Amino acid sequence: MRVEELTFDAQGLIPTVVQEADTGELLMVAWMDRPAVEKTLASGVTHFWSRSRGVPWRKGETSGHTQHVQAVYADCDADALLVQVHQEGVACHTGQRTCFFTTLQAGGGPPGSQPPANMLERLERTIETRKTNPPSGSYVAGLLAAGEAAICRKIGEEATEVITAALGGEGDRRLIEEAADLWFHTLVLLGARAIPFREVVEELARRHAERTTPDR
Repeated sequence: MRVEELTFDAQGLIPTVVQEADTGELLMVAWMDRPAVEKTLASGVTHFWSRSRGVPWRKGETSGHTQHVQAVYADCDADALLVQVHQEGVACHTGQRTCFFTTLQAGGGPPGSQPPANMLERLERTIETRKTNPPSGSYVAGLLAAGEAAICRKIGEEATEVITAALGGEGDRRLIEEAADLWFHTLVLLGARAIPFREVVEELARRHAERTTPDR
């Protein structure tokens, strides 16, 4: 699809959803006019139109929190865009990673709770914070300070607990809890090695693509 085939509204704008390409996390919603769409495609970083200020703007031009574009999609009616990006820093002007961090109380969740879909990424950021600025009494900071061998021993213990929960007839809830412990400590190991969680996701995606091609 070409830019001229998009449907802009009466103000010459099109709503744009921005999503983290690696994790699927929804980051923000903004508006683009045609020049912003063209600049985004040409430059590889997001450009928008500010309805409140009536001026074009580039994400990160003052904050440094640039969004590097991986792909741009139009919806079926060509009147909305999905932009998948690699986000530097945070997306929200409040300092939150994503603009979607407030739960409506009528939805059933406690005020201020965040959606669980990006929980692994949030844990990764917490682990990185504990690594670079270890607070006193932090379990994660203590585990990181103990070294890789200690982390690996803990992963071994948690793997055994997963097997015990699965085969010991302790119920699904116990298995869920032990699997969460295993995943968490694996994230700590990745953090100790400075390996981004997205690289594990990319490896899973690569394997999936290989095994679902028609000739395999």
